[in-house]
Amino acid sequence: MTDLYGTDLSGELGFRRGRQVARAVYQNRAFSREGLSERLFTLLFSGLVYPQIWEDPEIDMEAMRLDGSHRVVTIASGGCNVLAYLTRAPQSIDAVDLNTAHIALNRLKLAALANLPSQADFFRFFGEADNAHNSATYDRFIRQRLDPASRRYWEKRDWRGRRRVEVFDRNFYRTGLLGLFIAAGHRVARFYGVDPTGILPERDLAGQRRFFEEKLAPLFDRPLLKWATGRKASLFGLGIPPAQYDSLITAGDGTMASVLKARLEKLACDFPLSENYFAWQAFARRYPHPGEGTLPAYLEAGNFTALKEKVGRVGIHHANMTDFLAAKQAGTVDRFVLLDAQDWMSDAQLNALWTEITRTAAAGARVVFRTAAEPSLLPGRVSAALLDQWDYAEAESRALLARDRSAIYGGFHLYMKKS
Repeated sequence: MTDLYGTDLSGELGFRRGRQVARAVYQNRAFSREGLSERLFTLLFSGLVYPQIWEDPEIDMEAMRLDGSHRVVTIASGGCNVLAYLTRAPQSIDAVDLNTAHIALNRLKLAALANLPSQADFFRFFGEADNAHNSATYDRFIRQRLDPASRRYWEKRDWRGRRRVEVFDRNFYRTGLLGLFIAAGHRVARFYGVDPTGILPERDLAGQRRFFEEKLAPLFDRPLLKWATGRKASLFGLGIPPAQYDSLITAGDGTMASVLKARLEKLACDFPLSENYFAWQAFARRYPHPGEGTLPAYLEAGNFTALKEKVGRVGIHHANMTDFLAAKQAGTVDRFVLLDAQDWMSDAQLNALWTEITRTAAAGARVVFRTAAEPSLLPGRVSAALLDQWDYAEAESRALLARDRSAIYGGFHLYMKKS
C-alpha cells in the first residue's frame, strides 16, 4: 500500500513506536548497566531526535558522484539529506528510517513541497520554522495530502492542548533531542559567562578561532563538564547510543570532553560562518537569514521548482535498512547512504547488512557512511568474502572528511563495488 508520493504505508498506520529501534540498539541484558543504558536511549530515541540532519549532504553527493541515472537508498534522518540529493535529480530515492518521528517529518516535507504554492511558503515553514502562520498553512495546504499516520502524528495534542505541528509556529529547530542538547550546551556556556552567539559577528576564520580559543575551549576544562560528558546518557541528545559512545571516546585522550572540544573546534574554526549552516544551528539555533550565509540545498530558492517537479521520485519507508534491502531485487541500487548507523551495530548485524548491500549493488555502486571514530569499522568485523568485493577509497575519504562542514564525525568513508 503506497500513497501518491511513493510512501510505503504497509503495516505502519499505527506507527509501532520504538520496537525496531530496540532491535537495532539492544546488545546487552536488560538489567545490566549497559542494558539499562540501551533501554533509556531507546525510550528517548522513539521521539523526534533530529529536526535537521547533522551530516553534510554536499560531501555525500560529491562522494557518490550523484546524477540522474542513479537509484539511491539512504537513511532518512531529518530529511534534509533526502531533498538535497533530489536536487541532482536521481532516478529514485528510497529513504529508510526506524524512527517514526523522522518518518512523519520526511512525509511532511514531501507533502509541503508538493502542495505549498510558493518557495516563500516552503521557506517560511522549514527555513524560518518559527512563523505564527505555519500551522494555518499546514491546515490549508498540507494536512489533507498526508497519509493518516503522519497526520495523526502532527495533530497529536500535548498537555496544553497544542497540536504537535504548532511547533513550526515557535521554532521547530529548538525541538527534538538534538535541539534540546544544543539548548543545554548554551545554558552551560552561559552559566560560565559565555554566550555562544558571540561568535556570529566574526567575519573571518581568524576571528572565529580567537573566539573559540578565548571563550569556548576553556569550558571543556571545567570539572563539572568533564564529569557530565563522562556519562553515556549525556550524549543521547546527539542521537549517540551507548555503543557509539564507546567508539567515539577512542578518538581523544580518553575523555569525552576532549573529543567534543576537538569536534567543536572544527565546527567553529575550519569554515567561514557564511558558508556553514551547521555552525549557525549550533551557535544561533537557527539557519542564517538572507544575506547572512548559505542554506541547505533544499531551501535555496533556485531549487524549489525542480524539487517540486521531482518529489514523486522519493519513497519514505519505516523499516530496518537490512530488511528493506532484502526485499529488493539483486543489482538494483546504485548508491547507498548509511549515515552513522553502523556504529550502533553488532558484528552479526553488520554482516547481514553488507550481505544485502553487496547483493543489491549494481555495477559501479558506491556506499558512503560516517563513523564516530576515525577508522572504518568494517575491516575485521565484516567477512573478508564480502569486503573483498569492494574497494575502499581511503585517501578520497580523508579529503572529503576534512571538508565536511558538520564537523562532528571522526571518519567519512567511501566504498566502491569492484567490477
